[in-house]
Amino acid sequence: MTDDQPRPVATSPVSEYTLTIEGAALLYERAGHPRTDRTIQRYCAKGHLDCRRVETQFGEKFLITPASVSKHIAYIEEVRPVATGRDVPRQVATTVAAEESRYDQRQGSAAATDMSPPVADAFLTQLKGENEFLRGQITVKDKTIEALLERDRETNILVGQLQQMLTPLLSRPEDGSGGKQPDRG
Repeated sequence: MTDDQPRPVATSPVSEYTLTIEGAALLYERAGHPRTDRTIQRYCAKGHLDCRRVETQFGEKFLITPASVSKHIAYIEEVRPVATGRDVPRQVATTVAAEESRYDQRQGSAAATDMSPPVADAFLTQLKGENEFLRGQITVKDKTIEALLERDRETNILVGQLQQMLTPLLSRPEDGSGGKQPDRG
């Protein structure tokens, strides 16, 4: 027999799991990458964060290691694309959504129908751009319809003239000779 001792399990001690979802959200916000509580729960479920599910008297909750949040924030900063043109609204939307969430919490349920000024300005700008685009589309379609109507008029005139030319050739003689035309010569 040998005196070998079993190796300890290679897991983190329970004492490292100190952050709640809300605490992790604050770390993301301080790092300039605000995340919703639901997003952090998804990170936990997908294994992006080192966490444990703990039973409480109100149900289950996640406890997360601060090191895994720091590691994930570093990953986000490493792979985050540089904002260019069309990428900017997505990043702004994340910030605005976080601000709106805090605004709603301060104002209570009545704020759910109100829009915070940054959200209203972004929404108004988007609506103005869409209206301008749609007006341009209407102008193009009106010109196309006008051109089609002109072609329709021209076609009607040509068909009318063709009918006038063909009428003498297709009409039956009305002299009663059984469909034969008399010789003219």
